[in-house]
Amino acid sequence: MSPANSTAQASLRDGLQAQIHLMQGRRGGEPSLPVLPVLDGVIPGGLRPGSVYSLQGSMSLAMALLAGPSLQGAWCGVAGLPDFGVEAAAGFGIDLDRLVLVPEPGERWMTVVATLTDVLSVVLACAPGHVAPAEAARLGARLREQSSVLLVLGPWPQSEAVLQVDGYQWEGLAQGRGHFTRQQLRLDVALRGGSRRASVNLAGGVPAGLHSLGA
Repeated sequence: MSPANSTAQASLRDGLQAQIHLMQGRRGGEPSLPVLPVLDGVIPGGLRPGSVYSLQGSMSLAMALLAGPSLQGAWCGVAGLPDFGVEAAAGFGIDLDRLVLVPEPGERWMTVVATLTDVLSVVLACAPGHVAPAEAARLGARLREQSSVLLVLGPWPQSEAVLQVDGYQWEGLAQGRGHFTRQQLRLDVALRGGSRRASVNLAGGVPAGLHSLGA
């Protein structure tokens, strides 16, 4: 990146950050970011600022995790997910007016995600493939500095937790008619304090047609 481009990017980031701070208030000092009540047993105490959570096997789970902070007024971002369903996101309660989308970060994935986490409270991103431990450590330091949270779809080194869906079931169809109203996820949850299994029932906020996104 040329010095001119770097300066322009920093100026754009700082301007966006100032606008969001005016609307949201400054981050910092929060012990955690909230999760939906249905996820209280999966991530006790909420999402820890400065941390990365690895999510494997479910877009529904990712949206549910974004919804908790969003419902409390937090700005969120999504990177590297060109097929992200905004209608489904709204069904979970995610505030689309406070959602920043970067569908195709390309080869500059790390730079784009780092910039988003400088500005936003929570960022959901599709893992770019192999990530070197040193790169993950640098991004982790940035997250801690900004008190932001990164949700990664896929594996990630040095994660605060790994949430893997090993099964799910849709409910709501009656004799082949109607629409899906509930999704039950079976999770393997690996936290730093140990591993366990959990079952999550995503009901009410899941809109009809969400099954087209996959689990």
